[in-house]
Amino acid sequence: MLDQIRSELSRKNARLVAVSKTHPADRILEIYSQGQRLFGENRPQEMLEKQATLPADIKWHLIGHLQTNKVKSIAPFVALIHSVDSLRLLQEIDKQALKNNRVIDCLLQFHIAQEETKFGLSEEGAIEILTSPSFSTLRNVRICGVMGMATFTEDTNQLRLEFRHLKTIFDHLKARFFSQAEHFREISMGMSSDWHIALEEGSTLLRIGSLIFGER
Repeated sequence: MLDQIRSELSRKNARLVAVSKTHPADRILEIYSQGQRLFGENRPQEMLEKQATLPADIKWHLIGHLQTNKVKSIAPFVALIHSVDSLRLLQEIDKQALKNNRVIDCLLQFHIAQEETKFGLSEEGAIEILTSPSFSTLRNVRICGVMGMATFTEDTNQLRLEFRHLKTIFDHLKARFFSQAEHFREISMGMSSDWHIALEEGSTLLRIGSLIFGER
């Protein structure tokens, strides 16, 4: 299944983030041995523990909701934070990145689902951040794109509309703020149950767990 997914993604210039949350290090090593290098974790503490024992060339993606007081623990090594949903969080990431003498790549997370429990910005909220004087002072974060979680539903039309909405937000932000920035190219959307639709609608990063690791 892993090779099949990666083959389909490569034809669209998309990449797989293998969601390894709750799975032990030996299972991650099995997937690693098949050439996978991008792994996604929901919780900073779990990611920190795994990073300490697993191969150094793994690129760790933080895909879950991130509290400001947890940024410090992952700042030395995290490759991409998918879930930035406030200026305050972005400022903390910038602060901790500076302490570690690095620039941390981030995605802005948008609320595209009908479910109120999911986190994320509105397009207006993102524009407010990007046009704020505070954002212009940040030097150690790099906005590389957008992320969103669709509604948990079997309604493929609804999923398609939600993914298309995120792609539209990406296009608007690209045109207004990042037209000359080659690094602003990521659209993180799609999981095990809906990744085919997300890929068709322009996803560049797919967060897939159970199809690769099995059900938890």
